[in-house]
Amino acid sequence: MASRNLNKVILIGNLTRDPEMRYTPQGNAVASFVVATNREWVTQGEKKQSVDFHNIVAWNKLAEICGQLLKKGTKVYVEGRLQTRDWTGDDGKKRYKTEIIIDDMIILTPKKDGTDSEEEVTDDDFVTGEEAMDEINLDDIDLGDLDSSN
Repeated sequence: MASRNLNKVILIGNLTRDPEMRYTPQGNAVASFVVATNREWVTQGEKKQSVDFHNIVAWNKLAEICGQLLKKGTKVYVEGRLQTRDWTGDDGKKRYKTEIIIDDMIILTPKKDGTDSEEEVTDDDFVTGEEAMDEINLDDIDLGDLDSSN
């Protein structure tokens, strides 16, 4: 049996700052930003919260799109792979940085009335899975439309 490996990351979270755009000497666009993800749990009747910060990097056309459309606070879905870089710092110590190199990004923050609104987005602005299922009749879906070989 062949050995299989998988390096895949999927996150939904909010940008902590506007993307930083750079270009390589060869002219390739690179966008860097941080996505924060939150989680909640209850321990001994006490509600606890934690936040994690993820370094995201997009390249080429996706980087340009991220640079144009994303801003601090935007809720996004990102998909990609983990990559750890290492280098030697000015002090001679070896440094490491783990980043998520994305190949897909979907903006989840809805636009208000077709304008770039600065209003705060709440969970009420999103459709839940149950609400979406109420609106979708699975009998009406032609699974042939999902064939990715086209």
